[in-house]
Amino acid sequence: MDNRETTGGRKRGREVRARIEQLREKMAERGMDAYLIPTSDFHGSEYVSGYFKCRKYMAGFTGSAGTAVITMEDAGLWTDGRYFVQAAAELSGSGVELYRSGQEGVPTTLEFLKKHMPEQGVLGFDGRVVDTAEGERIAKALSGKKVRISEGEDLVGSIWDDRPALPMNPVWILEEKYAGKSAEEKIADLRGEMKKRQATVHLLTSLRSEERRVGKECRSRWSPYH
Repeated sequence: MDNRETTGGRKRGREVRARIEQLREKMAERGMDAYLIPTSDFHGSEYVSGYFKCRKYMAGFTGSAGTAVITMEDAGLWTDGRYFVQAAAELSGSGVELYRSGQEGVPTTLEFLKKHMPEQGVLGFDGRVVDTAEGERIAKALSGKKVRISEGEDLVGSIWDDRPALPMNPVWILEEKYAGKSAEEKIADLRGEMKKRQATVHLLTSLRSEERRVGKECRSRWSPYH
C-alpha cells in the first residue's frame, strides 16, 4: 500500500474521532444518549449536495447511502452491499464500526437503538432530513423504553466550521414541449383526482420527477445529481 494512502487514512481516522468527541460534547449538553445521522436532504434525496453530507463528515464514509449512529460509547455506520469494501477501508482507524446491512446477524439501526438506548433516554436527529413516516417508525420502535425524540437541532452543523453553503442555483421552467402539458392542465388533473378523494390540499415536497410534473416543470441544481 502507498505510504501516502496509509498516512491519509490515519489522518482521516484522527479527524473523525475528534469530530465524534465534539458531537458527544454537544449531546451531553442536551442530555442526548444517541444521535442519528441519515444520508438525506430536505427532499429525501440519496444523492445530496455538500451541505447535507453530514454522515460523510462525521464518519468519513463517502458512499451515497448510509446511516451513522453515535452514542456516548459507540459509533456505527450502516450501509448496503454496494459499499462494504469501500466503507471498511474508509472507516479504518476511525473508531466507527461498520454494520453490513442485510447480512446475517447484523442488527438494523433500529435494533441497535432498541438495545443500546437506556430507559427514558433521548435520541436526537435533525428532523428536517428525516421524514415524518420514518420519524414515527423510530418513535414507535423505541416507545417500549419510553425514549424521547429530540428532532429540533442540527448538531453536526454546530461543529462543522467549514460546511459548504446551501445550494443557491437559479431555477428555470421547462418548456411545454418537453413537459408534455401546461401547468394549468396538470393542476386541473390533480384537482380532479383530489376531488375524487375528497382532499382539500395536496402537498408536494419531493424532488422526484413524478411530483415535479404536477405543476410547472421547474428545474435547478439542488445537488450535482439532480
